[in-house]
Amino acid sequence: MLSLLKPLFSAFPPRSAAATAAVRSMSSSALHNTQRMFQLKFDPLTGKSEWVVIEEEEEEDDGKPNTQKALLANTSYLDMLNDTHRNKAFRAAIEKTVTKPCHVLDIGAGTGLLSMMAARAMGLADSKATSGSNGMVTACESYLPMVKLMRKVLRANGMDGKIRVINKRSDELEVGTDILSRADVLVSEILDSELLGEGLIPTLQHAHDKLLVENPQTVPYRATTYAQLVECTYFWEMHDLVNKEAKASDNIHLVPSGMADLLCVQQKQYAMHCDAFKEEIKLLSEPFKVFDFDFWRRPDSSRETELHIKATNDGTVHAIISWWVLQLDSEGTIFYSTSPKWISCPDVNELKSPSSISGNWCDHWKQSVWLSPSSGFSVSKDEDVRLHAVHTETSISYELKTSQPKKEVDHFDLCTRDFQILLSPERNALYGDSGWRCLMLNAIKNTLRQNVSPLCLVADDSIFLTVAVASLSKSSHVIPLFPGLGKKGIQYLQTVAAANNYSMDQIEFIKKRDLQLTLPDCNQRKINLFVAEPFYSGNESVLPWQNLRFWKDRTLLQSILSEDVQIMPGKGLLKACAMYLPDLWRSRCSLKEVEGFDHSMVNTTLGACGDLPVTEDSPFLPFFIWQCGETKILSEITTILEFDFSKPMSPCSGKAEFKFRESGMCHGFVLWIDWVLDVEDNAVLQTGPDKRQWKQGVKLLGKPVEIRGGDFSSTEIEACFDPTIGDLILRHDFS
Repeated sequence: MLSLLKPLFSAFPPRSAAATAAVRSMSSSALHNTQRMFQLKFDPLTGKSEWVVIEEEEEEDDGKPNTQKALLANTSYLDMLNDTHRNKAFRAAIEKTVTKPCHVLDIGAGTGLLSMMAARAMGLADSKATSGSNGMVTACESYLPMVKLMRKVLRANGMDGKIRVINKRSDELEVGTDILSRADVLVSEILDSELLGEGLIPTLQHAHDKLLVENPQTVPYRATTYAQLVECTYFWEMHDLVNKEAKASDNIHLVPSGMADLLCVQQKQYAMHCDAFKEEIKLLSEPFKVFDFDFWRRPDSSRETELHIKATNDGTVHAIISWWVLQLDSEGTIFYSTSPKWISCPDVNELKSPSSISGNWCDHWKQSVWLSPSSGFSVSKDEDVRLHAVHTETSISYELKTSQPKKEVDHFDLCTRDFQILLSPERNALYGDSGWRCLMLNAIKNTLRQNVSPLCLVADDSIFLTVAVASLSKSSHVIPLFPGLGKKGIQYLQTVAAANNYSMDQIEFIKKRDLQLTLPDCNQRKINLFVAEPFYSGNESVLPWQNLRFWKDRTLLQSILSEDVQIMPGKGLLKACAMYLPDLWRSRCSLKEVEGFDHSMVNTTLGACGDLPVTEDSPFLPFFIWQCGETKILSEITTILEFDFSKPMSPCSGKAEFKFRESGMCHGFVLWIDWVLDVEDNAVLQTGPDKRQWKQGVKLLGKPVEIRGGDFSSTEIEACFDPTIGDLILRHDFS
């Protein structure tokens, strides 16, 4: 399920980066003789990383921590296994394709589901059958924690001696050494929302060159990408910081005139649940086909095509929404689509079959969004729009051309892009949001009234706060830590200094480890203004309380803070509400049988919810709640505990009663932090479920509870924050 051709790859799909750890995996090739793997475990609360060794023979012990669970609980594997439409489509295609004894190769085998389907189709599931007697299945999986889990699944289903498991990347396999012969059939699912991002093309190229017979059979057989031109203000806000900032009129210029490329969103496809904002989308074209990718033959590394599309409405193309359709069998009777719900899938009548319906919400495959440059492209109804599409080995990109004069946007002529800062679309939208900017600037102005010449430490990667403090107070001295941006952030500050009317003499870059040595030599001055958004570059997928890294730094730097130091934000309010989350629940619930194969043993390891042992609990997960399918808030929004940043970090806990205001099935609690920027002025930055730029933390219940009028008037929740591990423990009582 993960790309097997990347020598150094992210162990998690994009969504699941690090609630407890962001993990990178070294290639197993150097380690497979000892069956050990090193995982780089990142602690978002401290910013430190450590190597964790995973042993092949390591087993779960009641008295030992389950390392494997920590690595896999926040991945997309569980979500994929709960996708019944996907499972049924693959089962039907495999049973239709594997009709006689042969050699089947499963690349990216995961829990071994597709391998077991192939083995069953050849009769290997029979208790008397042995590997090789009626064909052979080879399961290739490079990620050791998943290999260990796969072996448990195979044992539980009587398949452990009938499927050969190889813990390597597919490009490390050698015929005659790892596998006896070239495979007759390839089954694989190395796909992401964009289709190509998991390394589909290089994986197929190597497989056809080295591992498969000539003219092999494959499941899937073909993938086709489709796209549609759309207008949507939300997409515009996510991309066009230049024009949004111009409308803000606050004299803070993050992207000064002619420097649009200095701070921007990377031009690539972004995975999003487009159904979440379908009411805001205006369709400007019919769906159109872009590329076909055949699994059964060796693909090209790159291709380009020129498409002519007729605009169906007047409007501005803010984005191109794309999706893909899998044809799983060679005859073209079994399909799977990742299209948004408003699409029935173009020119493919067969997609009306039950196995092709993609109406169930799932998070592992979404739609992809290509954001138009600058403020978009204006089109008129019936106008011919030319779209140039290009795919590389790992991505698809677009360029729009219309008959309308192209609006020119000044771009900064960078001799090098070494100090270009790339933001996530959500962060880019936030920096252009006039309400957010006004709130932050007013809070800064209030602190500067009390401290006209501050020695200010910006504890995170906030270029906005650094520019704002330096601009608003010409006598300020600002030290940005920039733990993620580093020197790139300093080069950025130098480039925009003139446009924001501050001097680089006001800015000093000192690494955190040197602060306590350097500052005492500066006339005994101490930091009297300590600020953070908080924002850490690259940490967009952490849980809300894992953004408390600035509080950890504030504690470690206590000796160089003045007695009257001002801290912004001054407090954090941990808030929560009970919610109806049926789609998210279905994608994360415990597994029993998956297409006839017992998967109950994976639930604890993959972080499932529902029907767990009493000693087990589902993990907190970071999600944009507004993109989680059908949702409804059932209770009042309540503050559980307060974090007081004016004091050093310490354990804290709180308890609150939740009063229900709606009837419905309660699937769990959603938690977030509202940041109190100015304690005296009560200026609060809210980051709850209705705020699109922030992810919230979700805690799904062990069993959904039906809330009916009069049955449950309230429930009590207690939360405890442990600063040593940056974790939150939640207890609730519905009794």
